[in-house]
Amino acid sequence: MSKQEYRIESDTIGPVKIPKDALWGPQTERSRNNFPSGELMPLQIIRAFLHLKKAAAESNVEVGDEPKEKGAAIEDAIDHLLSLDDVDLRKDFPLHVLQTGSGTQSNMNVNEVVANLANKLHPGLNILPNDDVNRGQSSNDTFPTAMNIVAVKALDKLEPAVQHLIDELKIKQNKYWKTVKVGRTHLQDATPVTFGQEVSGYISALKHDLAYIKDLKPTLYELAIGGTAVGTGLNAVPGMTEKIAKKLSKVYGHDFKVKTNKFWGLAHHSGINVMHGALKTLAADMFKIAQDVRFLASGPRAGYDELNIPANEPGSSIMPGKVNPTQSEAVTMAAAKVFGNDTTITFAASQGNFEMNVFKTVMIAAFLDSCDVLTGTITGFADKMIHGLTVNSDRMDELLENSLMTVTALSPHIGYHAAAKIAQTADKEGTTLREAALKSGKVTEKQYDEWMDYMQMTNIDKTKPEE
Repeated sequence: MSKQEYRIESDTIGPVKIPKDALWGPQTERSRNNFPSGELMPLQIIRAFLHLKKAAAESNVEVGDEPKEKGAAIEDAIDHLLSLDDVDLRKDFPLHVLQTGSGTQSNMNVNEVVANLANKLHPGLNILPNDDVNRGQSSNDTFPTAMNIVAVKALDKLEPAVQHLIDELKIKQNKYWKTVKVGRTHLQDATPVTFGQEVSGYISALKHDLAYIKDLKPTLYELAIGGTAVGTGLNAVPGMTEKIAKKLSKVYGHDFKVKTNKFWGLAHHSGINVMHGALKTLAADMFKIAQDVRFLASGPRAGYDELNIPANEPGSSIMPGKVNPTQSEAVTMAAAKVFGNDTTITFAASQGNFEMNVFKTVMIAAFLDSCDVLTGTITGFADKMIHGLTVNSDRMDELLENSLMTVTALSPHIGYHAAAKIAQTADKEGTTLREAALKSGKVTEKQYDEWMDYMQMTNIDKTKPEE
């Protein structure tokens, strides 16, 4: 940078050249140059920090630890920043996830930007990043506080997406509750099931996943703010953190609490870890559902061909008329990302050395990524796959009629071994089960028709759709 393009500021290490019009200060600039790789710090984190800093400024004024005019100037600057759209906000917050694992540099990025903007808006107050904006705080308690806040908000977006998919699946469940098809276990033919019953299993899985998320979510309401550097609360004025929690609860609509063990809050991120375990479980169930749908729709001439999937886009650049299960593919790729993120988070959560975990930034970035890819792909799967899904009933009937495992219905009447021999004969001779059964002499035509009731085999009268 030429002299016309930069200004010089100093921190505790020495002078730093900073772009002339940048609102950030020397610590941000050092991080910007020292850690240039990987994704940028999610703006959700930045916005959470801004709300936290505003709540802290208000609370410090209320407990008499910050001059009123300084607190008001900090709040004014933060309100201005919060009003910006993501593109404009990003200009002042250029740091990457792969920085110091405590998130110190992003905390200081916020402190510096808020202080410099407050000084521009209110000249003469000399608001300082560390002494004023960061008053009564430490990166070690503010970053985990922001982590929990953004995790909760990300879950707030994911939950309706899961419920939306459940609602779409219920429509298919009810429509096809009595549509009988071949059941399959071990990728081999099994006894009959209705497609509605099959879908009810998907719905139940997702309802359980949603319940796991909602049950575990309150662990994220416990905030580390007030622990400051090592959990002791040094330099935090009594009463400040309780006020912060109340203000953040009002902003975000959740009952955040600060009455928690701060040594745990700084050194362990158990809430993030266990909560992501629920996301991994959801991803695993989504993988299974998406996999089932794309296999049942495989073909149409050389596969199962039991389901008809919507044609959302051309499936091939060379094969005309091809339709691919792209929404299923998106879901399964998203699940693969979540599985990887879970490994990252599990390892990162184990790295709390002494009084602090130093994998905070990568941990929350992975968590937010999982929420984002799940929310988007689940919504797309509901709207662009399940909504337009229909069954190929003729194909279902054909496969059911040719299935050998319906012989199970004969077993109570003629015995397991005799029934097995009938199935083996039909398979070996390439005949239908009916032909093999009548040929065996163990079953009459009337008995076969009476016992071989596909719908009755599903126990449809003893099962209920998911509500």
